[in-house]
Amino acid sequence: MKRFTKMAYKDPDEMVFGRAKYPTSQRWNTQIGAGYVVPEIKVAPVEGSEESKEQMVSECRNITQSACERAVSIGLPAFMLEQEHIFQQTNNPGWTADCTQAQAEILERYHDEYDIRVSLMATPADIRIEERHPGLRGSDYDNKVMESIEASAANGASCVSIETMGGKSVSDYGIARGDPKAILFGIGVLGSIDMEYMWKRIVDVCKKYDCRPAGDTDCAQANTAMFMAGGLLDKDCSHTLAALTRAIAGARSLVAVECGAIGPLKDCGYENPIIKSISGVPICMEGKNAVCAHSDLMGNLTASVCDVWSNESVYHRQEMGGTTPEVWLQATGYEAALMNTAHQTGQEKTLRDLYTLTDKYRDPQALVLAYDNAHRIGEAIVKYGKNPYLRSRAAALEAGAIINEAVDAKKMYLTRFERDSLDSALKIFEELPTDSEQFIDECLRKYSRKIAEFDPKSYEL
Repeated sequence: MKRFTKMAYKDPDEMVFGRAKYPTSQRWNTQIGAGYVVPEIKVAPVEGSEESKEQMVSECRNITQSACERAVSIGLPAFMLEQEHIFQQTNNPGWTADCTQAQAEILERYHDEYDIRVSLMATPADIRIEERHPGLRGSDYDNKVMESIEASAANGASCVSIETMGGKSVSDYGIARGDPKAILFGIGVLGSIDMEYMWKRIVDVCKKYDCRPAGDTDCAQANTAMFMAGGLLDKDCSHTLAALTRAIAGARSLVAVECGAIGPLKDCGYENPIIKSISGVPICMEGKNAVCAHSDLMGNLTASVCDVWSNESVYHRQEMGGTTPEVWLQATGYEAALMNTAHQTGQEKTLRDLYTLTDKYRDPQALVLAYDNAHRIGEAIVKYGKNPYLRSRAAALEAGAIINEAVDAKKMYLTRFERDSLDSALKIFEELPTDSEQFIDECLRKYSRKIAEFDPKSYEL
């Protein structure tokens, strides 16, 4: 397993949308990060209790057909389709295989007939939950996840990603209670341990097929903090603590790449610019074209260094009040066309900086993900590249320094609530032990008693 101890990008100004240090090639003549941005349409049909496998396969086929027709109709040169969390309830590998095959056949037909570059990302749901004994490892749920990943890879998926759940019980406890130590332990340590367990196996599966191991996302943890922080009037979680949480997530989600993932990293990983700065792999991102799923305070900034631009998730069935997928593909396709035109006219860095400045000082969470600051956090991480705890702690401290510098320069203002939350979190992080084993022992003693769902055996601790 590779640990990053130096940056792929020496200068943050090298980073830009549509171009990655290490592009990835996939089937159907698609390259990601090779000088152009690929639009993504992500759809998640919902498995209903009364819906048959045949109905689900038909629905997936219709999604793909509609997306391909619209892509060709409006002249998109390339697009990615993501099949996400179809089997949230059961993760049935047989259904996964048939749905993936149906989608791959249609994509291949449109590629052959119209020479459109297409890609299929499969994202099986991580149904491993710690309260389901024996938890994250070795359970039937664990086996079903891996069987679904193999079913995706074997039946035509271009690449495979996942949103791993390790550490969520502890990080949820910390986010809900404003406990930075629990967040650092849950995401930076437990999340990293679980990702190593999962991604070594995922990479091995992908090697057996013409399928790429794409990447992970801390949707289950850092996005929880982002959603709880909410808009400018919400106080369920401070925005400064959510920003520090996101920096920690950068160190955690990097583990997928260290195990062999090559991108594009999954779109709801808002921490992806940090990982791109360290590793040079291409990334998916979501923002202003993902308002169907949620709101955030960085809808433009997230486009600044993306290689795939996503709509996030559309639960599309009309009877559920969904929106047809081709509508969202058209929206992401037009935005990608703007980025690609900027490349063709030599204006890509100008557009990148406009995307960034639109949101950079809107919120601390946006500030730490601006490409220059993401690079700074990446530099802090690689200084402790072989130690998940120390590099996660360093990422949080660097994010705090970035926020304080912006405040001192009067480019950002914090309310008393946000100021107190940031100062308290940074004090806690600064006073933590520098010995990893001591930190883990302290957390095991504390959180094993407080969190019923947390089982150290799930992490071999």
